[in-house]
Amino acid sequence: MTKIAVLGASGQIAKLAEDLFLKDKDNELVLFLRHPNKLDQNKIDKNREKVVVGDASKLDKLLPAIKDVDIVYANLAGGNIEDQAKTVVKAMDEVGVKRLIWISSLGVYDEVPGKFGEWNKNTLGSYLTTYRAAADQITASDLDYTVIRPAWLTNKNEVDYEITRGAHTPFKGTEVSRLSVASYINDLVEDPSKDVRENVGLNKPNTDGDKPAWY
Repeated sequence: MTKIAVLGASGQIAKLAEDLFLKDKDNELVLFLRHPNKLDQNKIDKNREKVVVGDASKLDKLLPAIKDVDIVYANLAGGNIEDQAKTVVKAMDEVGVKRLIWISSLGVYDEVPGKFGEWNKNTLGSYLTTYRAAADQITASDLDYTVIRPAWLTNKNEVDYEITRGAHTPFKGTEVSRLSVASYINDLVEDPSKDVRENVGLNKPNTDGDKPAWY
């Protein structure tokens, strides 16, 4: 039995990942989020899914949510993302959970080359600074983390991605489907030893350009 805490459980990627997690009958989920009304309560399997309401930047809320889990998957966002990262690290250290899957953003290491890199930097602006600060909290920890930096996201119903490993390895492509990201996350849950303490970029092959084709 594997118990997974999903932080930011109402996110679009998170919901796709949750569906994949639940295909394995041995998985149980803790759905941690600030606004439970964003979940379809009729779809929740009360035998295998527990909803916990809280803010990931608040240690007293996060600690009980992750106390007995095996893996923490953080799909967090917001201007206080660095504070959330600090709290996640502290909480996991306190309860002794080691495996963390952390969603970040492409471009936080200025690793996106060429005209697309300039476009990405100009479009995302200060968002990159805050997400870099959060990623730094994760990579400075002693956790068994995987930091994921997806390309610009699409809702295409496809699993088609490639990986670049290393924070400063030049990023490839411009876009990737949310379902592809969720599939990779599910792979990490199925094999928690995969890409431990790795910082990976995810993109759909052959999508190079000055900006995402759909934008």
